[in-house]
Amino acid sequence: MPNGIRTDAHGVYAVMDLEKSPAQPQQQAPPEGCLAVAIRIPVRIVVLVLVVPVRVVWDALVVVGRVLRDTVLRPLGRALLWLGKVLFVWPVVGLWRYLLVPVGKALAWLGNVLVVVPLVWFHRYVLTPVGRALAWLYAHGLTPIGHGIMWLLRGIGVGFAALGLGMYTAAAWLARYLVVVPAVWLYEWILAPVGRAVAWCVTGLVRLVGMVLYWTTRVLVVLPALALWRWVLTPVGRVLAVVGREVWDALGHAWRIAGYVSLAVGRFLGTLFRWTFVEPVRWVYRTVLTPVGHVVRDLVLRPAADAGRAVGRATRQALAAARDSVRQARADFRRMLLGEPREREVVARREPHGRETRTLGSSTTALTKD
Repeated sequence: MPNGIRTDAHGVYAVMDLEKSPAQPQQQAPPEGCLAVAIRIPVRIVVLVLVVPVRVVWDALVVVGRVLRDTVLRPLGRALLWLGKVLFVWPVVGLWRYLLVPVGKALAWLGNVLVVVPLVWFHRYVLTPVGRALAWLYAHGLTPIGHGIMWLLRGIGVGFAALGLGMYTAAAWLARYLVVVPAVWLYEWILAPVGRAVAWCVTGLVRLVGMVLYWTTRVLVVLPALALWRWVLTPVGRVLAVVGREVWDALGHAWRIAGYVSLAVGRFLGTLFRWTFVEPVRWVYRTVLTPVGHVVRDLVLRPAADAGRAVGRATRQALAAARDSVRQARADFRRMLLGEPREREVVARREPHGRETRTLGSSTTALTKD
C-alpha cells in the first residue's frame, strides 16, 4: 500500500508503507557545510514541537468539516436549491411561458398588422412611384440643364484662370528675388556658421558635465553599492538561504511526523471510544435488549396483534350482518307501503339471436320490419 492520506466518514488516516521499497539508485548529495549541519538538528526539533499541535488540530478540523459537509451543508444546500427553484425559477418560467410569450406574440402580431403592413403598403404604392417620377425628372430635365450651366461656368473659369496664372507668375518672380534669395544668402553665410559654433560649444559642455556626473556617481554610489553587495549582502544571503532551506526541510519532516502522531492519536481515541462506549452499547443491545424485545414480541405484541385482528374480524362481521338486517328491513317496509314491485316487461331484441346476421332481404330496423 503506497504512502498517502486515506479519508472516509470517520476521519483522516495516514497510511505508512511498512514494506521496504526496492533499492533505487540514489544521486549523490552535494557536500554540505558545517553551518547547515549545525543549524539542521535544533531547527528540526523546534519546528517539530511547533508543528505537531497544528497538525493534530488540522486533522480534527478536517474530520469536523467533512462531517458537517455530509450531514449539514449538503442537505441544506439541496433544500435551498429546491426552495430557490420553487420560489424563483418555477414562477419565472411560468411567467415567461404563460404570460410573456403569449403577450409578446400578440404584440408582434399587432405590430405587424398596425405598423409593418401599412409601412410596406406606403412604400410600395406611394414612395416608389414618387421616387421613380423624381428619378425621371432628374434624368430628363435637371441633368441637361446642369450640363449647360457647367459648360457656361467652365468657359468663364478658363478666362479667370488665365488672368490668375499671369498674376501668380509675376508675384512668384517678385517673391523669389525680393525674399527667397536674400533669405538663403543670410542662412548660408551668417546663421549656419553661428549655429555650428554654438552647437560645438554646447556639445563640449554637455560631454564635460556628463563625464563629471559619471565619475561622481561611480565613486560615490556604484563602488560603495558594489562593495556592499559583494562583501555584505552576498554572504548574508547565502546564510539566510541555508537557514531557509533547512527550515523548509524541517517543516516537511515535522509535518510528516505530525501526521503519524495524529494517526496514532486518532486511532487511540477511536479505540478508546469503541471500547468505552460502542462495545458496551453493542453488548447491552445483543445480550439484554434483543432477548427482552423477542420476549415482548412473542408474549405481548403478537398475542395483542392476533386479538386485535380477531376483534376487527368480528366487528366487520357484526357490521355486515347489521347492514344486511337494515337493508332487509327497509325492503320489507317499502313492500308493505308500496306493494310488490311490478315485473319489467321483456322487450324483443332488435338484433338477431345467435349467429344470424342482417341481410338486405331481412332487416330488423323499425322502418323496414315485416
